[in-house]
Amino acid sequence: MSYLGEEIKNLGFGMMRLPKNGDEFDMEQIKAMVDAFMAAGFTYFDTAWVYTGSEEATRKALVERYPRDSFQLATKNAAWTECPTREDAIKQFETSLERTGAGYFDFYLLHNLGGDRTRVFEKYDMWSFVSEQKAAGRIKHIGFSFHSTASELDEILTKHPETEFVQLQINYADWESESVQSRKCYEVARKHGKSVIIMEPVKGGMLANPPERVAEILKNAEPESSAASWAIRFAASLDGVITVLSGMSTMAQMEDNISYMKDFTALSDKERETLDKARIAFEEVSLIPCTSCDYCAKVCPKDIGISGTFAAVNDYITYENKNSAQNTERWRVKDRKKNLAEECIKCGKCEAVCPQHISIREELKRAEIYR
Repeated sequence: MSYLGEEIKNLGFGMMRLPKNGDEFDMEQIKAMVDAFMAAGFTYFDTAWVYTGSEEATRKALVERYPRDSFQLATKNAAWTECPTREDAIKQFETSLERTGAGYFDFYLLHNLGGDRTRVFEKYDMWSFVSEQKAAGRIKHIGFSFHSTASELDEILTKHPETEFVQLQINYADWESESVQSRKCYEVARKHGKSVIIMEPVKGGMLANPPERVAEILKNAEPESSAASWAIRFAASLDGVITVLSGMSTMAQMEDNISYMKDFTALSDKERETLDKARIAFEEVSLIPCTSCDYCAKVCPKDIGISGTFAAVNDYITYENKNSAQNTERWRVKDRKKNLAEECIKCGKCEAVCPQHISIREELKRAEIYR
């Protein structure tokens, strides 16, 4: 598949949820996953300045082991965090080059535009900066990732026609969502003639292990297919998609993705009907739409285990098993030395950076259901 002059197969390796041994990255497993990915003919890797340790791990597992022209590397600039000046924001680019050792970036993104974050990039005139770096050959393609409304996306693309691509959260569960606006944002991007990179196709893993009623619909239609395969194939079937990112954490996930994406076939009308049924069933379950990106954790003054708490709440809602939910909380919150939901001081800083627009302060109260 060719977009923006690049030959890229339709599965991208998201380097956000890499496997770990304790607190350290499991570099041997990461290298093995990179090798399997490359051997299958896939070449697109996605990291970011704000993904702690990811850029360095990408250097060790990929950049130092493969010819630079054999893969595409994307990273992102988060000018809205830890950047009191324009110079600090620009420094992120140089830091990313140093961490990755890549020499240049095939795709460079302004990270997580929407609301106040959009205004920071305008204030620091980061659009001019990335255009200058493209002219200098240090960036091949410029774009941005986005978590906001379709109307704001339309405004940004109208103001910045130099944008070559947009990275959007698209999955079948969020396709008609009024908060995420997957379909509406996708249609705006295509209206402006922009190629699309898809993130969160399995909604942070929620669609890989969906609620039982959703899983039954998918299994009845195709007993041999994983739930994750349905989600990723849905995203990859859309027109104008450069690649679909999957944040793989295990070799098993890698092998599953490769099995159905290596010789990809777009969804049939019957399969789309199945996913429509699955989406409706998913909407009937009141799960917290957290994808465990942990942007909230970076700004929480009380170090609350927010995503871990939400995982435990969703565990209980899905399976109605208090022991299971408590074990999830122990593993995702207590064992990671995070504070419990009860310690929340309701400052609201987390909600300002949440890409899913979750009412975090209210949702944390739901931890009471499995106590």
